[in-house]
Amino acid sequence: MAPSAERVRVAELCATLSYAADLGLGQPLAHSMRQAVIALRLAELAGASLPVREATYYLGLLISAYCHADAAEQARWFGDDIAFKADTFELLGRNPAQASVFLVRSVSSHGSWPQRVRRIATLPAGLKQIQGFLSTHAQFIAQFAQQIGLDQSAAFGQAYEQWDGKGVPLGLRGTEIALPARLVHVAAPVEVYARRHGIDAVRSAIRRSSSEFDPSLVALFCANADQVLAGLDEASDWSAIIEAEPALTRWVEGERLDAALEAMADLVDMKSPCFAGHSRGVANLARAAGRSWGLPESELVVLRRAGLLHDLGRLGISNAIWDKPGPLSRVETERVRMHPYLTERMLAGIDNLAAAREVAGRHHERLDGSGYPRGLTAASLRPIDRLLAAADAFHTSRESRPHREACSAERAAAKLTAEVRAGRLDGSAVEVVLETAGRPSPGRRSRPDTLTSREVEILSLLARGATNKQVAGRLTIASKTVGNHVEHIYTKIGVSNRAGATLYAIQRGLVGAFEETPTGDEIRHGH
Repeated sequence: MAPSAERVRVAELCATLSYAADLGLGQPLAHSMRQAVIALRLAELAGASLPVREATYYLGLLISAYCHADAAEQARWFGDDIAFKADTFELLGRNPAQASVFLVRSVSSHGSWPQRVRRIATLPAGLKQIQGFLSTHAQFIAQFAQQIGLDQSAAFGQAYEQWDGKGVPLGLRGTEIALPARLVHVAAPVEVYARRHGIDAVRSAIRRSSSEFDPSLVALFCANADQVLAGLDEASDWSAIIEAEPALTRWVEGERLDAALEAMADLVDMKSPCFAGHSRGVANLARAAGRSWGLPESELVVLRRAGLLHDLGRLGISNAIWDKPGPLSRVETERVRMHPYLTERMLAGIDNLAAAREVAGRHHERLDGSGYPRGLTAASLRPIDRLLAAADAFHTSRESRPHREACSAERAAAKLTAEVRAGRLDGSAVEVVLETAGRPSPGRRSRPDTLTSREVEILSLLARGATNKQVAGRLTIASKTVGNHVEHIYTKIGVSNRAGATLYAIQRGLVGAFEETPTGDEIRHGH
């Protein structure tokens, strides 16, 4: 297999994440690309400078990249988190009373009657939580922009501010908000509403919402709507959007590319608390096992990158499915079986990640043809494919899911051995994965940001989605004590909610079953 160490354009990574955002928003692929084009055209009509246009381009692609970061909480409030976000675009031009009716309908659309009544009664708290979601999304977008070397990160942190000062997280008003944020704030709902209802309807709706948006940009759009919306399909084609990057081409390669892919993996694993740290863990386990198996360095690079990217397609599946505590229906199962295919489609435009994309798309294929999405058989599955499949199967067994507890190492090994006997997993690949997973731990992880051992233990449980009450039961301490610990933890690590705590824990290796030592020669197990 050819090496996969070539450089990748930052625009390609952002465009891939825009596909992830589209899936999470319940929109057709290229929604975010189309909104980026709309925002850029408005920027040009407004005479924006090159740095402003560059920031507008990237923010247009990335503004909703973390819309799923708290999808578990969204699903608890609104049922199908993806359907809820898709419906919110219809609020353009609606008055506060109409918006309130929409929210009441959403929270009362699922669950038992007592659950529905309870959610309606606590809706004010829910609205505050939604604002918290948006604040967290803006923070994560700004962090990711910094990670991949983008300038004007302040504009990314202002993604959800409003002209009238009612936005988050800072409540900025008017021209206090960076122009790129104001441009994309207009472009996002305009793209959906115009696609659904036409130019005249979107003109009328955006005018009715003028207090939320920069009035000069609303006037600019309404006066030039035909021009701004013309030929969006062609302008938002993959090649066209990549070449529309306003400034000099930005590239990442080597360690910087791996860091960007790690950030993308962390983003995916925010989809549900039960996935926290999964992609990094699979990637590290697969690479360490591959080294023991004697794979060349070029294939180890491909293997780890495939592990980081293998679950991108999860973002296209609702948390009503991922977090379901019972058996899935036939339709739900078929939707789950689509996620490796979605992974491949999202990465299809990045030629220099083609090798990793192919391996990632095969992590659920099985030797006997019973896997998915393509039902490939042994004749088509290479050693590197078989190794990632074994690493993913073992790592997943060691993690808890809403419908089952995590398996012990012995039980997980027995499950994989049974898969080998059934002719589904490769025996040699399973053997090296189990041998790698069973190596002694090199020692306890360090405690970051002055966290105590107890606080690290509580943080790990919170990151996995446990409530304070569940943490108290697990550790046999009082709920009030847990609450005090949580307040201290959040203060120390600078977050305000579960999503922020989860990303912090993922990035520092506090969740996820496997983490390599700095030498890359050992794998460690722990939570």
